[in-house]
Amino acid sequence: MKFAPEIQRNLLHMAIIRRQLEAGGAEIITPEQAELDELLEQQRRLRDAAASAAMAVEDMETEILRIQADERKLRRRVADDREALRATSDPEKRRDLEHDEYSAKSRIADLLSELAEAHNEIHALRSNHDNHGARLDELNKKVDLATRARDAAAESRHHLSEENIIEDIERIRGELPEELLEAYDAAYKEYGVGAAFFNGRSCGGCHMMLPANDRTRIRNLPEDEVAECPNCATLLVRTSLQN
Repeated sequence: MKFAPEIQRNLLHMAIIRRQLEAGGAEIITPEQAELDELLEQQRRLRDAAASAAMAVEDMETEILRIQADERKLRRRVADDREALRATSDPEKRRDLEHDEYSAKSRIADLLSELAEAHNEIHALRSNHDNHGARLDELNKKVDLATRARDAAAESRHHLSEENIIEDIERIRGELPEELLEAYDAAYKEYGVGAAFFNGRSCGGCHMMLPANDRTRIRNLPEDEVAECPNCATLLVRTSLQN
């Protein structure tokens, strides 16, 4: 079935207020709440990723400090070997000192190579950390907006009387296409929901997370195509009431 997104949103609105009416005040997961829950989950994952990125930067900074400290020790060792070489003419001692100086210089060269790699890596890690921070700032704004939308929608519905809700349901039914109403009524009879919001991962009717192939298939449907939950046959609306 193909119906314009605004028609699908009207169907979703009717389904939600009908469920709230029948639930007698019991909590219903609305599209606004579903969107907020999804954003909060994204926020949690991104915060964890940002914390891991910050930890990786700190670890690399510690590694750089260790390399620099080792380099300083080796340079002092080279200086001490040279001082000792100037103070002795014993062939065996000089041989040992020269060997130690050569070993220290070789290790310094290795450390300088490690240090260059570490600086390159910490640059990438800091960039990654900054990127996570910017994404988290943007996501925080979205969470704030979604929270306001959830609260505003809840406040709006709270002021509706039972009589108003019934009138609203009948008004919307009168505006919906007959084919869509028939599909809704059949789905409602099947599971008791009829139509619900699809947040990109789970059905708002049975609240089951859909398999990846079903999620991809539903997301890729044309916007005017009415989707259906493979678990409970509820009609899935992919645009929220705020759009």
